[in-house]
Amino acid sequence: MTDTIQTETTPGDANGAVVYIPLNKLKKHPLNARKKPHSEASIEAKAASIHAKGILQNLVVEPEFKASGEPTGFYLVSIGEGRRQAQLLRVKRKQIKKTEPIRCVIDTVNDPSEISLDENVNRENLHPADEYERFHELSRDKGWGAEEIGARFGRSPDFVKRRLRLGAVSPKLIEVYRQDGLTLDQLMAFTVSEDHARQEQVFESLSWNKEPALIRRDMTAGKVPGTDRRAVFIGPEAYQEAGGVVILDLFTEGSSGYFEDAGLLDTLVAERLREIAADVLAEGWKWAEASIDFPHDHGMRRYYPQTVTLSDEDEARLAEAAAEYDDLIEGYSSDDEMPEDVAAKVETLDAEIDAITVKRSAYDPDVIARGGAFVMLNANGMPRIERGFVRVEDEPKPEPEAEDGTAEDRSVKDDEQDIEDEDNAEIEDADDGKPIPDSLIRDLTAHRTLGLRLALGEQPGVAIAALTHALVLQLFAHGHDDTCLQIRTSSTDLGMDAEGIADTKAGEALAARHDRWAEQLPGDVADLWAFIVALDGDSREGLLAHCVSLTVNAVKTPWERKNRALAAADVMAEAVSLDMTANWTATKASYFGRVTKAHIAKVVNEAVSPEAAERITPMKKPDMAEAAEQLVGATGWLPAIMRTPEPEPEASAQPSEAEAPDTGAQDGDAVEVEAVEAVTDEQPSEAETQDSDASEYSAAAE
Repeated sequence: MTDTIQTETTPGDANGAVVYIPLNKLKKHPLNARKKPHSEASIEAKAASIHAKGILQNLVVEPEFKASGEPTGFYLVSIGEGRRQAQLLRVKRKQIKKTEPIRCVIDTVNDPSEISLDENVNRENLHPADEYERFHELSRDKGWGAEEIGARFGRSPDFVKRRLRLGAVSPKLIEVYRQDGLTLDQLMAFTVSEDHARQEQVFESLSWNKEPALIRRDMTAGKVPGTDRRAVFIGPEAYQEAGGVVILDLFTEGSSGYFEDAGLLDTLVAERLREIAADVLAEGWKWAEASIDFPHDHGMRRYYPQTVTLSDEDEARLAEAAAEYDDLIEGYSSDDEMPEDVAAKVETLDAEIDAITVKRSAYDPDVIARGGAFVMLNANGMPRIERGFVRVEDEPKPEPEAEDGTAEDRSVKDDEQDIEDEDNAEIEDADDGKPIPDSLIRDLTAHRTLGLRLALGEQPGVAIAALTHALVLQLFAHGHDDTCLQIRTSSTDLGMDAEGIADTKAGEALAARHDRWAEQLPGDVADLWAFIVALDGDSREGLLAHCVSLTVNAVKTPWERKNRALAAADVMAEAVSLDMTANWTATKASYFGRVTKAHIAKVVNEAVSPEAAERITPMKKPDMAEAAEQLVGATGWLPAIMRTPEPEPEASAQPSEAEAPDTGAQDGDAVEVEAVEAVTDEQPSEAETQDSDASEYSAAAE
């Protein structure tokens, strides 16, 4: 049978005839098997495809009749309702008219419900691997970019970019995926590098375990994550301008990619830091060192800037600029809401306010002439400048006493000193006939000390000032002992116990707080008492709290037995509501790489699930630690030794002293501290067992 093509139809059109029917004469068939409408995304994709290539598959229709049997002039679409909806969308977009002729096939024999169902059931989707390869071929052979391909298939550019990246994977791995030897997640992990040889090398080196995290780790070995502080500091644009390649991971949410050449990145960082160091030298400093990390073991003394009174002109301008700034930002919740001209004025005023505020403090010109600064990166990838360090050889030397050149002159000087000593003795003798004995001086000052203790204890405000004064002298003005309080304190360098701890966010925050206080303190320790007394109550308490905080030491070491101190640290942690999840996360470097496999499995079982622990247990130790970091990192899990104890609920009724059971414990007995979680699952050594036994015997003896 030969199909006829016509633009006008009649109710008597032969079954199977190909005809062109105006779009506005087509309706959805009430017997269509699809009751849930097509999604907007599906209609969008079909409209884009038809716009680029036309309708590739005919619609199947049948004439519509009235109850009386007369034709209505409309046709019901049994197959192709999605394409009809796509054409209607094109009408809305003014791409075609509503009378656009649509190629249709007349079917008056089959059941519309059955053939509609048949079309949707008896079909098999293209294998994803075939889809990825075809997208890749369109880009490679026709030179189309993601935007053009997306427009022709009704897909977003990001969708197409992911398909292109998958299609660019080694054909060998694509074939493994096609044969179900790889999952889609595993295939996506290989896309972080377009090097086919590297992809195949990593695939061949995989054991039975093919976790995507392990594949991604091996594919990026030797590369720098975009979240690294060096990468953040330089930025992808500057790195690429220097010839570097940034590998984007299109399948990891929020990924900033990987910087391929770590050596080039380090070079760029060093150059940029040296440029900043040159700007610091221009301030007049004697030297400025640039390095990625802060050299904590430099052994130099540090001087801080001193408060400077602003000129009347600067004070007036600062007040004026601050008032103008407040007026401009009033009514806006963010910079994005401001008109461009207002935002520009706000930015200018902000810079001016900062410039004037900086004048409130300044370094002593002598310190600048002798000292220098370190320029490095902080944990967030921002430049960090620490000024005011003076090398030992640049410290001021005490001037030696001048000696006359001749023995005769020295003899005359000695004679003059003897005469002065005799005169002083005569004055003392003239006072009471003889000097005050040392024993009496000791007696009198003891009574004075007693009086000071009594009076100081009755004046808490002065006592707090005295305590703060003593602590500040020891923690800020090292080497000075200008206090009468017998309070001795020390601040342990935690870098000796945990490498790199000073460069963590918490370490930098503590150092910044210390610097803020140091900049406010007077340069001469003789003025320190007056400074502390002049502080308002809140400021004095803040300074005291900072000084006390520097003395905290809850580090547990194998050679120390200080259970009471550790118990006190638990009490303090509860009092301050310490939450270590804000400052520490379990990673391969910080935890999992330093414990046994059995302990890693125990942690994953607790923090994630028994199934996850069972899944990673067969891995090798490095791979298992890496996988544990991925699984546990976002859960907020903490080792038992870092957890803040939960407050115990108060008992409803306490037994009286008479009813209390006699446990044999006496006041002052050592507080038993719950054993901290072991970092290995190995058996204790013989020496450790002996120590434990000795501790038990000691407690029993008490």
